[in-house]
This record gives sequence, C-alpha cells and structure tokens, in this order.
Amino acid sequence: MTTKIIFLGATSAMLAACGSSGGILGRERPDEFAVQRQAPLVVPPDFNLVPPAPGAPRPAEGTASEQALEALFGGPAPRSSVETSALDRAGVAAPGIRSSVGDPDTNTVAKGRVTRDIIAAPEGDGQNSQAIIPG
Repeated sequence: MTTKIIFLGATSAMLAACGSSGGILGRERPDEFAVQRQAPLVVPPDFNLVPPAPGAPRPAEGTASEQALEALFGGPAPRSSVETSALDRAGVAAPGIRSSVGDPDTNTVAKGRVTRDIIAAPEGDGQNSQAIIPG
C-alpha cells in the first residue's frame, strides 16, 4: 500500500511539472511563428561587365606558384636567413626524382610491420632486449 501511495505521488509530481503555466520549470520561449519579413533582394545596377571568353584565364587568379605563396605566406615575402640556410642545405632535387619513386629497383623502407612490432612488444624493464641490424 505504501509503494502505491509513493508511486501515485511521484507520478502526480511529474505530471504537474509538465504544465505550461509558470512554476519552477516555466520560462519564456521564443515564438517560432513571430518571424520578421526581410526586405526583398535588389538587383544591383549594371556596371558594364563583360562575360569572360571561354577558356580565358580569370583576371583575379595568378599562377599556381603565386597561389601557393599567397596561401602559405600571405603573398611573396623575402625569405629569412634560417629558411634560406635550410633550402641551401637541402640542395636541388634530381630532375627525374618523381619518376624513379615508382621504379621497382628503388629501395624503400617498409615501416608498417616494424611499427606494429614495436607497438605490440611486451612491456618490460629491457633486461632481455636485443637489437638486430639486418645486413
């Protein structure tokens, strides 16, 4: 009998909280039907714009290298001494480097299996560790 009274009281309290008038949970909500009308769009005056010729480059765009410089550095700017030094040390890439990457005779390092082995290695104090250098 006591559980029925508690259940009836809890149910009544929850239903009372669902009321739309004031109370603890009552708050002002925005009215989704009170929408203001916006002014209609106006067609701007014609400034004698000529449509571009098919295949002609766009006047606002530059070359790919200019676009890259603009995106990376905000436009052409002088290189710092550190950047110039790094570029000088890197040297010039061989002209056919991109075609030799896909060549079957090109030596590459497969890092996938080695990385998986390192991650899967059991944790320990390193007493029984060994390093094998392939010949």
